[in-house]
Amino acid sequence: MSWLPAIALAGALFLIAAFALRLPRGGWAAFGAALLFGLAGYAFQANPDVPAAPKAAVPEVNETSAAMIEARRAMFDSTMQASDFVLVSDGFARRGQYADAAQMLRSVVRENPGHAEAWVALGNALVEHADGNLTRAAVYAYARAEQAAPGHPAAPYFHGLALLRAGRPREASALWAQAIAEAPAGAEWVEPMEQRLEKLEALIAAAEER
Repeated sequence: MSWLPAIALAGALFLIAAFALRLPRGGWAAFGAALLFGLAGYAFQANPDVPAAPKAAVPEVNETSAAMIEARRAMFDSTMQASDFVLVSDGFARRGQYADAAQMLRSVVRENPGHAEAWVALGNALVEHADGNLTRAAVYAYARAEQAAPGHPAAPYFHGLALLRAGRPREASALWAQAIAEAPAGAEWVEPMEQRLEKLEALIAAAEER
């Protein structure tokens, strides 16, 4: 009987996500799998009959993923919260569960193809899931993000970072230069992007002189 509260809580969370928060049906499997994974961990490690001994929680956070998420959020309207499902996917990504993050984001863009931030987040998740390799699926995600929000810097910026990780700095430089050239008049992000581009070109020139 001591396991019933945990099972009931998991069921309630799923119902809230599926119906109250309107989680897309495509994301039910990933969210349900996360709940089952949690229950499995509880069943394996917990001992409900032992008195509680509270300890400070030590969350396992992937620092690189966390930094990427914060950088992405800063490029969109930081005064507004991302959609609930993007936030859930960010939680997966912070823990290094990139396949689950990508599955959740696919559901988001399937329901809302114009969700530029979700497309960018999907591209990032796919790159991380491929151990830093820029896959065709990630390139497609960045392209769809640009279509959804023309003139926004997030897609070319993170696409460029992925190209750098893939050892293709010239392509990254060209992509950032194109984004700057096509930027809307007075865009605040242009100057920071120009500074990053200058540093990148200096690194490329230094490497070619060796």
